[in-house]
Amino acid sequence: MPVKIQSDLPARKILQQENIFVMTDERAMTQDIRPLKLAIVNLMPTKIATETQLLRLLSNTPLQVEISLVRMEHHVSKNTGEEHLEKFYIGSEELFKHNYDGMIITGAPVEQMPFEQVDYWQDLTKIMDYARKNVYCTLYICWGAQAGLYHHYGIQKQLLSKKLFGVFSNTRKTQADPLLRGFDDVFPIPQSRHTTIKYGDVASHDDLVILAQSLESGVSIVKSKDNRSVFITGHLEYDTNTLADEYWRDKGKNLPIDIPVHYFPDDNPEEQPCSSWRSTAHLFYSNWLNYYVYQETPYNFAQ
Repeated sequence: MPVKIQSDLPARKILQQENIFVMTDERAMTQDIRPLKLAIVNLMPTKIATETQLLRLLSNTPLQVEISLVRMEHHVSKNTGEEHLEKFYIGSEELFKHNYDGMIITGAPVEQMPFEQVDYWQDLTKIMDYARKNVYCTLYICWGAQAGLYHHYGIQKQLLSKKLFGVFSNTRKTQADPLLRGFDDVFPIPQSRHTTIKYGDVASHDDLVILAQSLESGVSIVKSKDNRSVFITGHLEYDTNTLADEYWRDKGKNLPIDIPVHYFPDDNPEEQPCSSWRSTAHLFYSNWLNYYVYQETPYNFAQ
């Protein structure tokens, strides 16, 4: 899928080096089609890395996608320069002026805090409420998934005794849902979190469907029955080395951290890890864009 982005977004150079087709505003104007409009609410501290990871996965089908990167209106980023945010991101007030075919709300390293104590919680809840009426399908990732399930359904996250960290096997709970079309019966998802949601808390809601779960890491993929919301508790967008980078970062800070499970060869962090989830990630995002966004949204989606 040609992803329409600003020509000087840092992710563009990386993706072009990988032979991934990205489209500038100038090129997109020559095509007489309506692109899918997609908003990415990027809550991760490593914003440029997350931009690149998600754009890589959104580039894998024949449709044109126009990306809007969204920042929290009243939050000061500690890890990304203000110049980058001002140049490439819009605030929530600008977001609310438009309708979107799809939205992605990322994870954030704030899961050990109560939701209401996160300094941008009020901004985020406004975005989630807006999305229910103005976006055809919203994909919530990791802490974003926990935040969405809490805000919309009152499902509280549960603190784990230690960080859930590694690559975990998941079993599909349905054979028919388009989101998992082409998936193997068992498939991997990277996880990196200190909290979880209980199976029973999700299963008790008539408006939710559990699509996949793991015996080790718990509920992994959930959707609303109206197909307007998808929740994934892990990080299919992660690069091969993302978990390794997190591991060595925490080791360097003398933080308590175990070796990520099912990741390094022979559990040896000195060895180069291999991705076992890349094909699953591409299939998941292609299915989401095709069946939950493109197939559902009309040509003229103004409301």
